[in-house]
Amino acid sequence: MDSTTPELAATSQSPSRSASPERGRIPIFVSVVQALLFLVHLAIYGTLAFFWELGNSPHATAWRITLAILSVSFVAATLLAHRFFNPLVRVLYALASVWLGFVSFFFLAACASWAVYGLPFLFGVNLDKQLVATVCFGLGLLAGIAAIVNAALPRVVRVNVKLPNLPAAWRGRTAAVVSDLHLGHVRNTGFLRRVVRKLSQLRPDVLFIPGDMFDGTPVDFERLAKPWTEFSAPLGSYFITGNHEQFTSATRFLEGVKKSGIRALVNEKIVLDGLQIVGIDYIHSTHAEHFRSILRRMPLDPDAASILLVHNPNHLPVAAEAGFSLQISGHTHRGQYFPFTAVVSRMYGKFAYGLHHFGDLAVYTSCGVGTWGPPMRLGSSPEIVLLQFE
Repeated sequence: MDSTTPELAATSQSPSRSASPERGRIPIFVSVVQALLFLVHLAIYGTLAFFWELGNSPHATAWRITLAILSVSFVAATLLAHRFFNPLVRVLYALASVWLGFVSFFFLAACASWAVYGLPFLFGVNLDKQLVATVCFGLGLLAGIAAIVNAALPRVVRVNVKLPNLPAAWRGRTAAVVSDLHLGHVRNTGFLRRVVRKLSQLRPDVLFIPGDMFDGTPVDFERLAKPWTEFSAPLGSYFITGNHEQFTSATRFLEGVKKSGIRALVNEKIVLDGLQIVGIDYIHSTHAEHFRSILRRMPLDPDAASILLVHNPNHLPVAAEAGFSLQISGHTHRGQYFPFTAVVSRMYGKFAYGLHHFGDLAVYTSCGVGTWGPPMRLGSSPEIVLLQFE
């Protein structure tokens, strides 16, 4: 007998994907990002020109041309990746993504160079300019290398969770949480196979994938998701869409997921051995009032524990009001690397990562196992979460 009982699918009266105003903002967003990247590269060149005296170097023109090309590399590669999926584009996108990460650390190195040299200079102390820049940029290079290595080594994080009214059948059971894989041009089938092998060793009772399985670029979704067919949890595997599944038609993503043996919960409530589980499509969770109206269509039994799968942990009052016991989310990546780790922490507070409580609602936000953009993590680590219910 199937242990899951479908109770409700609330997909009507939903925001239209095709009419989403986000698509109209894309050209503006791309232009702003490109302008910022150009300014960052200009700042790096200006710093090197001063500290290493590149202006007097016979290679000054080569430096300017190289940095100018690199400044447009990520935007150009991203636009290509959203139209093509072939080995050449994958290599270009991967290289541009790696450079984007390094340029973040090099920009910090440029700022550090001016601070380390400038502050003593104000007090009449002249440090060796070239040495200061060499040390700062050398540390930036090492930070980038460490971030690449760290991002390639997922950890298993074990968390004990106590839920009121937990069915007796669930006591001692484990749920694996694998969020934000971002399968696409950088992370693909090889990466997913390593994740699947680790899950098979952990042998969880159920698997939850709270969004962003794919990176959002047009790829062979069925082929990328195929390694999931090698994994089976006794109580099943469940997926909800994230914001990256909204970049193109979510239907295409969902088809690839379903063919891999994973059940997609699209505004749907199921009861799994007495435990209520609700999965909300990302696009239906972005606005608090619409999110609230969706949850009202699938009322909870207050005498039984419940889990809400929603990608972004940004409307906790709505989930708490609906009476959920536990919310499982992803999305934040915990910022991936500094300074974005500080930005994300500022945006989400303590709910940027880990297990915390919002009133009676327990919230676990995973920092994810994959990466978006630069395949780097520093100040956050890729994780496969194993929740054990007490």
